[in-house]
Amino acid sequence: MNSLVDRLDGPLFFPVTPCDDRERLDLDAFREHVRDGVAAGCGAVFACCGTGEFPSLSPSDYAACVAAAVEETAGRVPVIAGTGYATALASLFVAAAEEAGADGLLALPPYLVQPDQEGLRRHYRSLADGTRLPVILYQRDNAIFEPRTVVDLARHPRIVGLKDGHGDLDLLQRTISAVRSATTGLTFFNGLPTAEMSALAYRGLGVTRYSSAVFCFAPTVAMAFYKALLAGDDPVTDRLIDEFYRPLVELRRQGAGYAVSLVKAGVRLRGLDVGPVRAPLCEPAPEHIKRLAELIDRALEIVDGL
Repeated sequence: MNSLVDRLDGPLFFPVTPCDDRERLDLDAFREHVRDGVAAGCGAVFACCGTGEFPSLSPSDYAACVAAAVEETAGRVPVIAGTGYATALASLFVAAAEEAGADGLLALPPYLVQPDQEGLRRHYRSLADGTRLPVILYQRDNAIFEPRTVVDLARHPRIVGLKDGHGDLDLLQRTISAVRSATTGLTFFNGLPTAEMSALAYRGLGVTRYSSAVFCFAPTVAMAFYKALLAGDDPVTDRLIDEFYRPLVELRRQGAGYAVSLVKAGVRLRGLDVGPVRAPLCEPAPEHIKRLAELIDRALEIVDGL
Protein backbone atom coordinates (compact mmCIF):
# COMPACT_ATOMS: atom_id res chain seq x y z
CA MET A 1 0.00 0.00 0.00
CA ASN A 2 2.82 2.42 0.79
CA SER A 3 4.23 1.89 -2.70
CA LEU A 4 1.42 4.07 -4.06
CA VAL A 5 2.34 7.20 -2.11
CA ASP A 6 6.03 6.55 -2.72
CA ARG A 7 5.31 6.96 -6.45
CA LEU A 8 3.65 10.37 -6.07
CA ASP A 9 6.73 12.31 -7.13
CA GLY A 10 5.80 15.62 -8.75
CA PRO A 11 2.85 18.01 -8.80
CA LEU A 12 -0.38 16.05 -8.45
CA PHE A 13 -2.51 16.54 -11.56
CA PHE A 14 -6.29 16.88 -11.14
CA PRO A 15 -7.54 16.98 -14.75
CA VAL A 16 -10.73 18.73 -15.70
CA THR A 17 -13.47 16.60 -17.24
CA PRO A 18 -14.25 17.95 -20.74
CA CYS A 19 -17.75 18.18 -22.13
CA ASP A 20 -19.61 19.78 -25.02
CA ASP A 21 -22.10 22.65 -24.73
CA ARG A 22 -24.81 20.13 -23.76
CA GLU A 23 -22.63 18.82 -20.93
CA ARG A 24 -21.99 15.48 -22.67
CA LEU A 25 -18.63 13.90 -21.87
CA ASP A 26 -15.86 14.54 -24.42
CA LEU A 27 -13.70 11.50 -23.76
CA ASP A 28 -11.25 12.23 -26.58
CA ALA A 29 -10.43 15.63 -25.08
CA PHE A 30 -10.08 14.03 -21.65
CA ARG A 31 -7.59 11.52 -23.03
CA GLU A 32 -5.56 14.31 -24.63
CA HIS A 33 -5.63 16.30 -21.39
CA VAL A 34 -4.32 13.30 -19.44
CA ARG A 35 -1.62 12.57 -22.00
CA ASP A 36 -0.45 16.19 -21.87
CA GLY A 37 -0.25 16.09 -18.07
CA VAL A 38 1.76 12.89 -17.98
CA ALA A 39 4.14 14.21 -20.64
CA ALA A 40 4.62 17.40 -18.59
CA GLY A 41 5.82 15.45 -15.56
CA CYS A 42 2.92 15.07 -13.14
CA GLY A 43 3.34 12.81 -10.12
CA ALA A 44 -0.11 11.22 -10.48
CA VAL A 45 -3.43 11.67 -12.22
CA PHE A 46 -6.33 12.26 -9.83
CA ALA A 47 -9.30 11.57 -12.11
CA CYS A 48 -12.86 12.71 -11.42
CA CYS A 49 -12.10 14.67 -8.26
CA GLY A 50 -13.02 18.25 -7.35
CA THR A 51 -11.45 19.97 -10.36
CA GLY A 52 -12.89 17.16 -12.46
CA GLU A 53 -16.43 18.06 -11.34
CA PHE A 54 -17.02 14.71 -9.61
CA PRO A 55 -20.47 15.70 -8.21
CA SER A 56 -21.71 16.51 -11.73
CA LEU A 57 -20.63 13.25 -13.39
CA SER A 58 -22.93 10.35 -14.13
CA PRO A 59 -21.74 6.92 -12.97
CA SER A 60 -21.12 5.87 -16.58
CA ASP A 61 -19.08 9.01 -17.36
CA TYR A 62 -17.11 8.50 -14.15
CA ALA A 63 -16.24 4.90 -15.05
CA ALA A 64 -15.31 5.88 -18.60
CA CYS A 65 -12.98 8.65 -17.43
CA VAL A 66 -11.19 6.51 -14.85
CA ALA A 67 -10.69 3.73 -17.38
CA ALA A 68 -9.42 6.22 -19.98
CA ALA A 69 -6.97 7.71 -17.47
CA VAL A 70 -5.64 4.23 -16.70
CA GLU A 71 -5.19 3.51 -20.40
CA GLU A 72 -3.50 6.81 -21.18
CA THR A 73 -1.06 6.71 -18.25
CA ALA A 74 -0.17 3.08 -19.04
CA GLY A 75 1.38 2.64 -15.61
CA ARG A 76 3.79 5.55 -15.92
CA VAL A 77 2.14 7.37 -13.01
CA PRO A 78 -0.62 6.24 -10.62
CA VAL A 79 -4.26 6.98 -11.29
CA ILE A 80 -6.24 7.97 -8.20
CA ALA A 81 -10.03 8.14 -8.58
CA GLY A 82 -12.28 10.41 -6.58
CA THR A 83 -15.18 8.99 -4.62
CA GLY A 84 -17.79 10.78 -2.56
CA TYR A 85 -21.37 11.02 -1.28
CA ALA A 86 -22.69 8.97 1.65
CA THR A 87 -21.37 5.50 2.32
CA ALA A 88 -23.68 3.36 0.18
CA LEU A 89 -23.34 5.46 -2.99
CA ALA A 90 -19.64 6.15 -2.42
CA SER A 91 -19.10 2.39 -2.27
CA LEU A 92 -20.55 2.06 -5.77
CA PHE A 93 -18.02 4.57 -7.10
CA VAL A 94 -15.27 2.71 -5.25
CA ALA A 95 -16.27 -0.50 -7.04
CA ALA A 96 -16.39 1.29 -10.40
CA ALA A 97 -12.93 2.77 -9.88
CA GLU A 98 -11.52 -0.59 -8.92
CA GLU A 99 -13.06 -2.26 -11.97
CA ALA A 100 -11.67 0.51 -14.20
CA GLY A 101 -8.15 -0.24 -12.98
CA ALA A 102 -7.44 2.71 -10.69
CA ASP A 103 -4.40 2.51 -8.44
CA GLY A 104 -6.04 4.23 -5.48
CA LEU A 105 -8.90 6.35 -4.21
CA LEU A 106 -9.32 9.90 -2.95
CA ALA A 107 -12.23 9.78 -0.52
CA LEU A 108 -14.07 13.10 -0.66
CA PRO A 109 -16.26 14.19 2.29
CA PRO A 110 -19.64 12.49 2.68
CA TYR A 111 -22.59 14.31 1.21
CA LEU A 112 -24.29 17.14 3.13
CA VAL A 113 -24.42 15.64 6.65
CA GLN A 114 -22.30 16.87 9.57
CA PRO A 115 -20.94 13.63 11.04
CA ASP A 116 -19.22 13.36 14.39
CA GLN A 117 -15.82 11.71 14.71
CA GLU A 118 -17.24 8.22 15.14
CA GLY A 119 -19.40 8.73 12.08
CA LEU A 120 -16.32 9.68 10.08
CA ARG A 121 -14.55 6.56 11.33
CA ARG A 122 -17.47 4.36 10.28
CA HIS A 123 -17.72 5.94 6.83
CA TYR A 124 -14.06 5.75 5.86
CA ARG A 125 -13.49 2.33 7.40
CA SER A 126 -16.45 1.03 5.44
CA LEU A 127 -15.02 2.39 2.18
CA ALA A 128 -11.58 0.94 2.93
CA ASP A 129 -13.07 -2.40 3.98
CA GLY A 130 -14.88 -2.64 0.65
CA THR A 131 -11.89 -2.33 -1.66
CA ARG A 132 -8.44 -3.69 -2.30
CA LEU A 133 -7.24 -0.21 -3.28
CA PRO A 134 -5.30 2.20 -1.03
CA VAL A 135 -7.38 5.14 0.20
CA ILE A 136 -6.39 8.78 0.74
CA LEU A 137 -8.66 10.74 3.07
CA TYR A 138 -9.65 14.27 2.05
CA GLN A 139 -10.01 16.65 5.00
CA ARG A 140 -12.23 19.63 4.25
CA ASP A 141 -15.73 21.07 4.74
CA ASN A 142 -17.74 18.55 6.79
CA ALA A 143 -14.92 16.02 7.15
CA ILE A 144 -12.54 17.58 9.70
CA PHE A 145 -10.65 14.95 11.64
CA GLU A 146 -9.40 15.14 15.20
CA PRO A 147 -5.86 13.77 15.56
CA ARG A 148 -7.08 10.68 17.43
CA THR A 149 -9.49 9.90 14.59
CA VAL A 150 -6.70 10.08 12.03
CA VAL A 151 -4.53 7.78 14.15
CA ASP A 152 -7.39 5.26 14.36
CA LEU A 153 -8.05 5.41 10.63
CA ALA A 154 -4.34 5.17 9.81
CA ARG A 155 -4.30 1.77 11.47
CA HIS A 156 -6.46 0.45 8.64
CA PRO A 157 -4.13 -1.34 6.22
CA ARG A 158 -5.62 0.39 3.17
CA ILE A 159 -5.78 3.99 4.46
CA VAL A 160 -2.45 5.46 3.41
CA GLY A 161 -2.77 9.24 3.24
CA LEU A 162 -4.57 12.42 4.23
CA LYS A 163 -5.03 15.34 1.86
CA ASP A 164 -5.62 18.52 3.85
CA GLY A 165 -7.98 21.03 2.27
CA HIS A 166 -8.88 22.63 5.61
CA GLY A 167 -5.78 24.76 6.17
CA ASP A 168 -5.62 24.75 9.97
CA LEU A 169 -1.86 24.33 10.42
CA ASP A 170 -2.13 23.95 14.18
CA LEU A 171 -4.54 21.04 13.74
CA LEU A 172 -2.42 19.54 10.98
CA GLN A 173 0.75 19.76 13.08
CA ARG A 174 -1.01 18.05 15.99
CA THR A 175 -2.29 15.36 13.64
CA ILE A 176 1.13 14.75 12.10
CA SER A 177 2.65 14.52 15.58
CA ALA A 178 -0.03 12.12 16.81
CA VAL A 179 0.40 9.85 13.80
CA ARG A 180 4.18 9.94 14.17
CA SER A 181 3.96 9.14 17.88
CA ALA A 182 1.61 6.23 17.19
CA THR A 183 4.03 4.98 14.49
CA THR A 184 1.07 4.08 12.29
CA GLY A 185 2.49 5.74 9.17
CA LEU A 186 0.53 8.07 6.91
CA THR A 187 1.44 10.41 4.05
CA PHE A 188 0.14 13.98 4.17
CA PHE A 189 -0.73 16.21 1.22
CA ASN A 190 -1.54 19.90 0.86
CA GLY A 191 -4.94 20.05 -0.81
CA LEU A 192 -5.86 23.71 -0.44
CA PRO A 193 -7.08 25.56 -3.55
CA THR A 194 -4.06 26.98 -5.42
CA ALA A 195 -1.87 24.99 -3.04
CA GLU A 196 1.29 26.78 -4.16
CA MET A 197 0.19 29.77 -2.07
CA SER A 198 0.52 27.73 1.11
CA ALA A 199 3.27 25.36 -0.04
CA LEU A 200 6.04 27.16 1.88
CA ALA A 201 4.07 26.93 5.12
CA TYR A 202 3.28 23.26 4.54
CA ARG A 203 6.91 22.59 3.72
CA GLY A 204 7.71 23.79 7.23
CA LEU A 205 5.56 20.93 8.54
CA GLY A 206 7.35 18.44 6.31
CA VAL A 207 4.47 18.28 3.80
CA THR A 208 5.81 18.76 0.27
CA ARG A 209 3.28 16.83 -1.80
CA TYR A 210 0.40 18.92 -3.09
CA SER A 211 -2.31 19.16 -5.72
CA SER A 212 -1.76 21.79 -8.40
CA ALA A 213 -4.72 23.22 -10.27
CA VAL A 214 -2.30 25.40 -12.24
CA PHE A 215 -0.71 22.24 -13.63
CA CYS A 216 -3.91 21.74 -15.66
CA PHE A 217 -3.30 24.81 -17.81
CA ALA A 218 0.30 25.92 -17.19
CA PRO A 219 2.32 22.81 -16.36
CA THR A 220 5.69 24.44 -17.04
CA VAL A 221 4.87 27.09 -14.43
CA ALA A 222 3.69 24.48 -11.92
CA MET A 223 6.81 22.39 -12.51
CA ALA A 224 9.11 25.40 -12.08
CA PHE A 225 7.47 26.24 -8.75
CA TYR A 226 7.60 22.63 -7.57
CA LYS A 227 11.30 22.25 -8.37
CA ALA A 228 12.13 25.56 -6.70
CA LEU A 229 10.14 24.56 -3.61
CA LEU A 230 12.01 21.28 -3.19
CA ALA A 231 15.37 22.95 -3.86
CA GLY A 232 14.71 25.69 -1.31
CA ASP A 233 15.01 28.30 -4.06
CA ASP A 234 12.86 30.86 -2.26
CA PRO A 235 13.62 33.77 -4.63
CA VAL A 236 11.93 31.81 -7.45
CA THR A 237 8.97 30.68 -5.37
CA ASP A 238 8.54 34.19 -3.96
CA ARG A 239 8.58 35.78 -7.39
CA LEU A 240 6.03 33.34 -8.78
CA ILE A 241 3.82 33.89 -5.75
CA ASP A 242 4.07 37.68 -5.96
CA GLU A 243 3.56 38.00 -9.71
CA PHE A 244 1.32 35.06 -10.53
CA TYR A 245 -0.12 32.93 -7.74
CA ARG A 246 -1.28 35.75 -5.45
CA PRO A 247 -3.01 37.64 -8.29
CA LEU A 248 -4.50 34.33 -9.41
CA VAL A 249 -5.99 33.73 -5.97
CA GLU A 250 -7.34 37.26 -5.89
CA LEU A 251 -8.98 36.60 -9.26
CA ARG A 252 -10.34 33.27 -8.04
CA ARG A 253 -12.13 35.09 -5.24
CA GLN A 254 -14.07 37.23 -7.72
CA GLY A 255 -16.67 34.55 -8.40
CA ALA A 256 -18.37 31.52 -6.88
CA GLY A 257 -17.03 28.25 -8.24
CA TYR A 258 -13.97 29.88 -9.78
CA ALA A 259 -11.71 27.25 -8.20
CA VAL A 260 -13.05 24.98 -10.96
CA SER A 261 -14.38 27.26 -13.70
CA LEU A 262 -11.19 29.36 -13.93
CA VAL A 263 -9.15 26.18 -14.30
CA LYS A 264 -11.32 24.98 -17.14
CA ALA A 265 -11.09 28.41 -18.76
CA GLY A 266 -7.32 28.25 -18.41
CA VAL A 267 -7.17 24.92 -20.23
CA ARG A 268 -9.23 26.39 -23.06
CA LEU A 269 -6.95 29.43 -23.21
CA ARG A 270 -3.97 27.12 -23.68
CA GLY A 271 -5.52 25.47 -26.72
CA LEU A 272 -7.54 22.44 -25.61
CA ASP A 273 -11.31 22.78 -25.94
CA VAL A 274 -12.64 21.17 -22.77
CA GLY A 275 -16.01 22.90 -22.94
CA PRO A 276 -17.83 24.80 -20.20
CA VAL A 277 -18.34 23.86 -16.57
CA ARG A 278 -21.42 21.82 -15.78
CA ALA A 279 -24.40 23.04 -13.78
CA PRO A 280 -24.66 24.24 -11.08
CA LEU A 281 -21.36 26.03 -11.80
CA CYS A 282 -21.20 28.98 -14.19
CA GLU A 283 -18.55 30.33 -16.52
CA PRO A 284 -16.25 33.16 -15.36
CA ALA A 285 -17.04 36.67 -16.51
CA PRO A 286 -15.30 37.66 -19.79
CA GLU A 287 -13.16 40.27 -18.05
CA HIS A 288 -11.97 37.64 -15.60
CA ILE A 289 -10.99 35.27 -18.41
CA LYS A 290 -9.05 38.13 -19.99
CA ARG A 291 -7.26 38.75 -16.69
CA LEU A 292 -6.48 35.04 -16.42
CA ALA A 293 -4.89 35.09 -19.86
CA GLU A 294 -2.71 38.03 -18.81
CA LEU A 295 -1.59 36.21 -15.67
CA ILE A 296 -0.72 33.06 -17.58
CA ASP A 297 1.34 35.05 -20.08
CA ARG A 298 3.19 36.76 -17.24
CA ALA A 299 3.93 33.46 -15.50
CA LEU A 300 5.27 31.95 -18.70
CA GLU A 301 7.54 34.96 -19.19
CA ILE A 302 8.96 34.49 -15.70
CA VAL A 303 9.58 30.78 -16.22
CA ASP A 304 11.15 31.35 -19.64
CA GLY A 305 13.58 33.76 -18.00
CA LEU A 306 14.76 31.41 -15.27
